[in-house]
Amino acid sequence: MLIKVKVFPSSKKEETIKKSGNSFEVKVKEKPRRGEVNKRVSEILSFYFKIPKSKIRLIKGFKERNKIFEIKTTK
Repeated sequence: MLIKVKVFPSSKKEETIKKSGNSFEVKVKEKPRRGEVNKRVSEILSFYFKIPKSKIRLIKGFKERNKIFEIKTTK
């Protein structure tokens, strides 16, 4: 499953907001440097979907606010 994530770095609090079926907004406290935001967003999505972090992969948007993540779910 692919999901679109709009990231808001340097936020005062961390939260995940589902905008539609496959679109999310994620607010993180980390500053945008050396991939810290991407790592934290992966951790937050892992917690949100209740799956291991190894099942989440950033596909597009490594240095952008709008990102696409692949969520590997086993059914």
